[in-house]
Amino acid sequence: MRVLLGVTGGVAAYKAAIVLRRLKEDGHTVRVVPTAASLQFVGRATWEALSGLPATADTFDNVPAVEHVRLGQQADLVLVAPATADFLGQLAHGEARDLLGNALLATRAPVVVAPAMHTEMWEKASTQANVATLRERGITVIEPAVGRLTGPDSGPGRLPEPEDIVAAAYAVVDGGPLPPGASSVPWGDLVGLRIVISAGGTREPIDAVRFLGNRSSGHQGFALAEAARERGADVAVIAANVALPLGEGIARVDVETSAQLADAVRAAAADADVVVMAAAVADFRPREVAATKIKKDGTGALSLELVETEDVLRALVEEAVPGRTVVGFAAETGDDAASALEHARAKARRKGAHLLVFNPVGEGRGFGDVPNRVTMLDAAGDEVARGAGTKLAVAHAVLDAVVGGRH
Repeated sequence: MRVLLGVTGGVAAYKAAIVLRRLKEDGHTVRVVPTAASLQFVGRATWEALSGLPATADTFDNVPAVEHVRLGQQADLVLVAPATADFLGQLAHGEARDLLGNALLATRAPVVVAPAMHTEMWEKASTQANVATLRERGITVIEPAVGRLTGPDSGPGRLPEPEDIVAAAYAVVDGGPLPPGASSVPWGDLVGLRIVISAGGTREPIDAVRFLGNRSSGHQGFALAEAARERGADVAVIAANVALPLGEGIARVDVETSAQLADAVRAAAADADVVVMAAAVADFRPREVAATKIKKDGTGALSLELVETEDVLRALVEEAVPGRTVVGFAAETGDDAASALEHARAKARRKGAHLLVFNPVGEGRGFGDVPNRVTMLDAAGDEVARGAGTKLAVAHAVLDAVVGGRH
C-alpha cells in the first residue's frame, strides 16, 4: 500500500526512521513528509535515502504536480509519528500550515497519529481536548508510552516503539480504528496461530570435510517468517545452514542434516497450526560417512552409495493432525520428460500437502536474494494462486493463500 509518513518536530523523530524501514521491509511504498521543525532533528537526506522518494516539506515545492493535494489523495494510509502537541492542535482545527497539513486535509485514507511530548504537555486540558476531537472525527490517536523522556524527565508522553506503531497502523487498515485510549490491540489475520517454517538447505556429510548440499540460501523461508510475524503469528524457524539474521520474537533452531531437520520439525510441529516446509531437504544421503577425509587413490573416480532420506513433508501430511495446515515447496526445472510446472503438479499429487508452492529455479531464478515467482497448487495439482516479486512479497502471497485455505 501507499503510506504517507508525516514527521513533526520532536526529539523522537529519529524513531520514525525505524518505522519507515519496517514499512518498506513489508513491501509498502512510503513517502515521507517532514515538517520544517522536524528537519532540525532528522535531515531530508535521511528520509530520501531510506524511502527512495523525495521528502519535501514546503507547500510550494513541485507546484506543477499539485503535491499538497495529490499526496493526500493517493495515500492508502497516513501515519504521523511523532506528533507534537502543536501538530495535534493544528490537525484538530483543520489548519494547513505546511505540506503535511494540506495533505491531511486532502486525504480520505485512514489516519493514525502517534503523539510524543512531555507529560505536562500531554496531560494539558487543551491537548486532551484536541485528542478527543480527533478521535470523534475517526482519526486514530495512539496512547503515548510511559517512560524516559528528554533529559531527566519520565512519565506518559514517550513515543511508542516503532514495532507498536506499525502494528497499530496495520490494525487500523485491517480492522478499523482502535478504541479510544487503547495503546495497542492484536492485529493481523494470523493472530493466535503458531507457524513453524523450515528454511535453507540440508547438508549430508560424505566424510570429515565434504558434504552433499544444495543452493538454497534460506531467503524465502526467512521472508515467510518475517511476514508471518508481522501478521501476528507466533513463529518458529528450523534453519538448515542459513547465514541470515531473524527479527526479534521469532524462535530459531539451527540444524545441518535432513535427519536433524526432521527431528526438529517433528518437535516444533506438535502444537503448530501451520507448518511450511520451505527448506530444500536432501532426497539422498551417503549410506556410509567416512570418519576422516577421503583421499584420492589414483583411480580417477569415487563411488558413493546413496540412500533415500526421510520424506518429512509426506510424513507431516500422513500424520493428518486436525486443524493443521501443511505447506510444501517444490523447486523444479524442466527436462525432456516434462515441464517444471508439470513436475510440480505431479509432486503436489504425490505429497498431498494442503498447498504446494512451486517455483522454477535456475538461470538466476529462485535461489538467493533475487526476485521470485511462484505458483501455488492444491493437493490435486490444480492452481489456486500465484505470487511474484521480492521474497517478502511472495511470502505474503503464500500466507494469503494459507489464510484463504483455512477459512
